[in-house]
Amino acid sequence: MSQERAVPVSAVPLEEISSWPKELCRRELPSVLPRLLSMYQNSDGWIEHIQILKIIVEMFLPHMNHLTLEQTFFSQVLPKTVKLFDDMMYELTSQARGLSSQNLEIQTTLRNILQTMVQLLGALTGCVQHVCATQESVILENIHSLPSSVLRVIKSTFVHCKNSESVYSGHLHLVSDLLQALFKEAYSLQKQLMELLDMVCMDPLVDENDDILNMVVVIHSLLDICSIISSMDHAFHANTWKFIIKQSLKHQSVIKSQLKHKDIITSLCEDTLFSFHSCLQLAEQLVQPHAQDNADYRLFQKTLKLCRFFANSLLHYTKEFLPFLSDSCCTLHQLYLQIHSKFPPSLYAARISKAQQEEIAGAFLVTLDPLISQLLTFQPFVQVVLDSRLELPCELQFPHCLLLVVIMDKLPSQPEAVQALWCADSQVSGATTRVSLLKGIFSSFEQCSGELSLPVCLQGVRSKGQAEAAVTLYQHVCVHLCAFITSFHPSLFPELDTALLDAVLSANMITSLLAMDAWCFLARYGTAELCAHHVTIVAHLIKSCPGECYQLTNLAILLKRLFFFMAPPHQVEFIQKFSPKEPGNLLLWQYISFQALPADLRRQTAREVSRVCTAQCREWLGSSRTVGELESLNTVLSALLTVCSSAGEALDSGQQTAVMEVGSQLWALLNIKLVTGQPYVQQTLSLLLPLLGFFIQTLDLQLISQVVTLQTSLLKLEPPDHVRLAVLDFVSSVGKLFIPQAMQDKILPSLSSIFASLLSDRNWLLEQHTLEAFTQFAEGTNQEEIVPLCLSSEETKNKVVSFLEKTGFVDETADARVERIKQEKGIFWEPFAKVTVEEAKWSSLQPYAKRARHELPVEEKYRAAVQAAAGALGAIESLLQQSVPPDWLLTEMEALHERIDELKRRVV
Repeated sequence: MSQERAVPVSAVPLEEISSWPKELCRRELPSVLPRLLSMYQNSDGWIEHIQILKIIVEMFLPHMNHLTLEQTFFSQVLPKTVKLFDDMMYELTSQARGLSSQNLEIQTTLRNILQTMVQLLGALTGCVQHVCATQESVILENIHSLPSSVLRVIKSTFVHCKNSESVYSGHLHLVSDLLQALFKEAYSLQKQLMELLDMVCMDPLVDENDDILNMVVVIHSLLDICSIISSMDHAFHANTWKFIIKQSLKHQSVIKSQLKHKDIITSLCEDTLFSFHSCLQLAEQLVQPHAQDNADYRLFQKTLKLCRFFANSLLHYTKEFLPFLSDSCCTLHQLYLQIHSKFPPSLYAARISKAQQEEIAGAFLVTLDPLISQLLTFQPFVQVVLDSRLELPCELQFPHCLLLVVIMDKLPSQPEAVQALWCADSQVSGATTRVSLLKGIFSSFEQCSGELSLPVCLQGVRSKGQAEAAVTLYQHVCVHLCAFITSFHPSLFPELDTALLDAVLSANMITSLLAMDAWCFLARYGTAELCAHHVTIVAHLIKSCPGECYQLTNLAILLKRLFFFMAPPHQVEFIQKFSPKEPGNLLLWQYISFQALPADLRRQTAREVSRVCTAQCREWLGSSRTVGELESLNTVLSALLTVCSSAGEALDSGQQTAVMEVGSQLWALLNIKLVTGQPYVQQTLSLLLPLLGFFIQTLDLQLISQVVTLQTSLLKLEPPDHVRLAVLDFVSSVGKLFIPQAMQDKILPSLSSIFASLLSDRNWLLEQHTLEAFTQFAEGTNQEEIVPLCLSSEETKNKVVSFLEKTGFVDETADARVERIKQEKGIFWEPFAKVTVEEAKWSSLQPYAKRARHELPVEEKYRAAVQAAAGALGAIESLLQQSVPPDWLLTEMEALHERIDELKRRVV
């Protein structure tokens, strides 16, 4: 040994140092290490670098003080090591473009670089193993250069391996063995590093220090690696995630404020969704007949297990860090919607078997339910889900509706404060930023037009002693909504009333009907006094409506339905409060079914309404009979029609005669010019026809002849749809009538002409009603010879035959029907379309030109006034052509001109 020491340490060759025994290395460490570090920093060759690094790691690292490793070794060596690895990676990537089986020089160069990189990773593994072997617990500050350097090298390696197909341009096989070795070495290095990091201890009482920042950097570096290896090795990917979650929770108390929670949640959601889509793709393959059951099914189960792992990880992380996830709520919301949009019964779901649906639901989807439960009390999540500005693409609207129903089901078990959080609107500066849950459900339900029309079916509620049955979306939402109402906290009743009324007044029919169903349930579930109170409120709302509108129609339907649930004493009170004798109350009685009343009260009330109506009809007939008074007359006729249709048997013969008399007198006043020129007169006609049809057996045949003759002429002028439907109502009732031979020539030709005209109509709704009415007429008439006369063409005849035989339907497969409905839904509801939401609601798929709409009463008055003014001007023009105008005419016309200018300014 003394001879060995005769040679200065600085002159000892590396080859000789590499053969030193352990004791000599330990003794010479203070003198040799500075020289080796200097050589390492100043060396230019990669091979020499690796040689020096391996000597230090393998021979001298075991003898270093573990408390000073950072200062004496890691901080001096690892930066250079990382730079060396980056240089090799750059050279490798640059040279790889020229790789080919003919170019042996580049092939050799690349293989040498890869072998050197493998050795470098091995050296780093030795560093990590040494720390693990010599310390029971690790203080990150003492080794902080090591994790960051190792993670950077690992990340660079995995990126290169992931992109190897494109990097080596089809010649990957020439280096694949070394790339595989490189990947395995990086894999081993990361596994060893995670073992080391698991030994790290941090002081929970310290809020700010370098250890905290270093641990946060480590976790987010591993998060970056997760995104790289997700498609390379599923088990490795899952283990990396498991480690990230474990370390986040282990050091939660000190790093919770430093972690980038949004990045972690976003990555977890992306990986969850990716694995779910992979699972669905595999499930679709299992449906195919050529699928190899065993292998494919095992892969499906393995992927499903991965889905569950990610979902559970997300659930665990969310539970522990919920207060820090306010900016991740949108991501979590979207994850729920995206998953359910691809799973049955969504229109956009993958086609998978029932067995696989049940497996996925039982193993994966069940984990989403507790996730929603955790988020239920989190105000930012409430804001995202109920955002008044929320616009979703078509495929996410149905899942959003289901989510709201799930939330609604969970609220009854929550404290009042949580219920209030979800069930109350939120406003800032007068603008609603968050709608209530109930309003959100109605709004979301309205957007599910495709799912409602198909309809999609969902799992029903299991009843005692009955098998569970599938239910439509409408039934699903309605049942759960009614169940929620039963548990509604009393303090939130105003919110319930507001939401139900808003939905009843919706322009969307199906939404309005859902709200009515829920309201009727409330009327039955609540007290009789509550029902009576609601009926009174709806009655007052109807009376306050300014004129004909869809809101009035909806309220009228609701009133009619609620009236059936009123207790008889409350019905008596209603009749007294809204007596038909009082002006304005007949407006209500046209919407109330007398069948809702007990027999005696029905008879009494029906006769009272009939007396009042016939009296007012006579009063109108005896007055000046202006068009302006037709609105009140139409209300009277509508109430009279309601009496006849729902309590006709309650009227005595005298009252029936009185109704027929006023009906006949009113009919005598009608003519083609009046009907075609005045919307109010068209309404009168539409009410008179079914009213006369009710008494068809006792009507004078001459009057019937006049009615069908006018109808024939009227149809040639293409009246509005509601007029044609009234015509249809009347002629279908004529089938019950026996027509004497003497009157057949006057009535039958008109009847056949009417049916022929209506059967050839292209309006799909009118066509359906006409086919039904014609069938009823043909089955009931004694004049069978008229039936073939109504079938004026071969097309009409085929249409009727197809209707009777229930044939002629479009042969559409289930998949084709779903695709068609998806296209239709896209037309109606795509929020990025160049139409407003209101326009989209009422866009029609009807291929034929639409008729002019029936104007509202106020519009009718304006039009009548303008027409009258135009008529007056025409009269003046005619007079000017016939005689010399008086001197004052010019002054008066200038005054009129000024008034017109003033009116124009008010219009603008």
